[in-house]
Amino acid sequence: MAQDNTSFSIKNWSDDDKPREKLLQKGRSVLSDAELIAILIGSGSRNESAVDLSKRILASAQNNLNELGKLSIKQLMEFKGIGEAKAITIAAALEIGRRRRGEDALKTSKVGSSRDAFEILQPILGELEHEEFWILYMNNSNKVLHKSQLSKGGLTGTLVDVRIVMKQALEIGAVALILAHNHPSGTLKPSHQDRKITQKLKVASEALDIKVLDHLIITQKDYYSFADEGIL
Repeated sequence: MAQDNTSFSIKNWSDDDKPREKLLQKGRSVLSDAELIAILIGSGSRNESAVDLSKRILASAQNNLNELGKLSIKQLMEFKGIGEAKAITIAAALEIGRRRRGEDALKTSKVGSSRDAFEILQPILGELEHEEFWILYMNNSNKVLHKSQLSKGGLTGTLVDVRIVMKQALEIGAVALILAHNHPSGTLKPSHQDRKITQKLKVASEALDIKVLDHLIITQKDYYSFADEGIL
């Protein structure tokens, strides 16, 4: 006899347990992370509800949506009940959330502190598994005019082309820069190479009356500021 695979489908739950109805009746903010993910995946398996499956997936990521966002499609598909389509849906939703945070941060009219810069850069760099080096180009009011990736895959002097940085700054009309790169390892201690590249860009900028205001080392939850630590 064929198995009943719909017993745990959301449409068969009691009204109080249906996350879709809960969202419509009470608003999106009252739903738990697991309930929101359950809406994305629609159904669980014969022996597990969508919410229970979502709770299990979240638990594997320390109940942290940022950690969940790091999982690949293949890793998501390792959970029973998650096929390719559901894995893609979860990944796409988390990517939209990441981009939304980045857009909200860019609305900052003025970068008045290292924390302001971190809020702009963390959505770009915080969750990466490899190193990238970025630059914020700013005007004389410290408003961000442009943000640009300078290198990817590792931080070495050969990957930092000072001429490109200065050319772009002049074209944009920037008078100040904030440098940033991430440490996927989570360490916030600047390396000798980090310091060397900072000085290299600082000297080149000063020759064109452009200021390097800071260099941030970004991790998922925190940052290190060269300016705040007095080593710029």
